[in-house]
Amino acid sequence: MKSFLLGIVVTLAAGALLAFVLVRSGRVPANADAVPGKLETWAASTSLDATLAREAPSMPDPVAPTDENLRAGIALFATNCAVCHGSSKGDEAASPIARGLYQKPPQFASEGVEDDPEGRSFWKIQHGIRLTAMPSFRGTLSDQQIWTIATFLKHMDKLPPSVQPAWAAVRNWPVAGDGKR
Repeated sequence: MKSFLLGIVVTLAAGALLAFVLVRSGRVPANADAVPGKLETWAASTSLDATLAREAPSMPDPVAPTDENLRAGIALFATNCAVCHGSSKGDEAASPIARGLYQKPPQFASEGVEDDPEGRSFWKIQHGIRLTAMPSFRGTLSDQQIWTIATFLKHMDKLPPSVQPAWAAVRNWPVAGDGKR
């Protein structure tokens, strides 16, 4: 039994040493334009899913999806989120910043988050997501403002006709045209 435990300890130590050597050798990509490995993708998505399941609010969204609140959510999104997450044009008009980020931020008009519970969107906006470009807005926006953005995101695919022009007017990059150079 003693030799079995020693074998486990030696195997774990050898694995840790190998991981250290790989990282120190520069063989693990650190560049933003590299394709992530399967292990990296699995670890990041599994960790995020587990954290959201444990910490995201499960209470009902305190912001009603009224026209006024949806327009306020659009305005907050335009100011704080559109440069990375896009406009109503989606993938076809991603900003230069969004095209250069790793991990690529979803363009919500194309890859929406309408199916996500508002509490999960609230958590992501409030806390950000580690090792991505998604910042924490905890010190920038109030909880009410974050919930207002989450309300817009939940309903962005079914906006009332009176609100749709506000969404269509959002620009994700201050360049005329589609932002391509």
